Amino acid sequence: MIAHRRRTGFARPLGMMAVAAATIAMLVACGDDNSGSSESESTSAGSGGAGGSIALLLPEVKTTRYEQFDKPYFEAKVKELSPDTKVLYSNAEQDAAKQQQQAEAALTNGAKVIVLDPVDSTAAASIVNAAKAKDVPVVAYDRFINGAPIAYYISFDNEKVGQLQGTALVDELKAGTATGGIIMINGSPTDNNATSFKKGAHSVIDQSGIKVLAEFDTPDWSPDKAQNFMSSQLTKFSGQIAGVYAANDGTAGGAVAAMKTGNVTPWPPVTGQDAQLDAIQRILAGDQFMTVYKAIKPEAERAAEVAVGLLKGETPEGDTTFEGIPATLLTPVAVTKDNIKDTVVKDGFYTVEQICTSQYQADCTAAGLS
Repeated sequence: MIAHRRRTGFARPLGMMAVAAATIAMLVACGDDNSGSSESESTSAGSGGAGGSIALLLPEVKTTRYEQFDKPYFEAKVKELSPDTKVLYSNAEQDAAKQQQQAEAALTNGAKVIVLDPVDSTAAASIVNAAKAKDVPVVAYDRFINGAPIAYYISFDNEKVGQLQGTALVDELKAGTATGGIIMINGSPTDNNATSFKKGAHSVIDQSGIKVLAEFDTPDWSPDKAQNFMSSQLTKFSGQIAGVYAANDGTAGGAVAAMKTGNVTPWPPVTGQDAQLDAIQRILAGDQFMTVYKAIKPEAERAAEVAVGLLKGETPEGDTTFEGIPATLLTPVAVTKDNIKDTVVKDGFYTVEQICTSQYQADCTAAGLS
């Protein structure tokens, strides 16, 4: 496990950056008018701070964390650090071309720093290069950007995420009596993080002696595609599925839906990631075995600290480096029924009331949550 000390300090001014406040037009919507994109401009009123504007470009809405947590945490921290700085926000809804358009619009509208969580980790290099041509630094947020001159990278130890998932699944299978193998439902092939999750999981599973029956890289992290794949495996491996490795909670939800439709018994343990509310509830109900909790607030707040510092013309100092880039890599935590109270509830990620709706009241009582 990588342990890191957060730094908030900065060094060396960036002479190439303009630091004067500018009047910024509202970020225009990009792409087809019927695309349903989520784009907005968040303006902080007040005096002091860095001024100017920061673009926050997030990748998709199928994973609930981005709209519910990353965006508001980031905007709140920017407002705290620099009240007169604007945040230009766009969500690409899993469309790399749309994200390219949103980045171009942000640059046109005067963004002086871009915080980018890429839809496609390789294609996003063109965004970074276009920004660099205008002396606009780019912070890679949550997902690394391949072959690009980014200014900073903030994420989690993503290989460790896969190791946590694989270890939890293997330990649970070895502690039980089920025989058979594992279905692996990995993340999107265009996401660098998915590659790291997969590598970490395989590092555990491949040494366990438990067979991988089938494996699937889920396009766009789509729960529907994960569900379709899982459905196709139920007949092919009837009675042989001992466990399901799902790379995140969305794909886990797809796998669970397929198995419920298929009346699978005995029920296999299912992994996940992101600690989505519905996943926590599935864990309490026994439909999902575990998830991985990544504390989004410190990730989003660190990104805001770095972005505001860059806006002021400073160079951030990393806690570590990743591919030669200064970086902050936070530590993920495995969550099962036994430690929900000591993780997502303790941190205020969810309240007991949010988790323990009437449908899950009995499960919450049994788990000591209510």
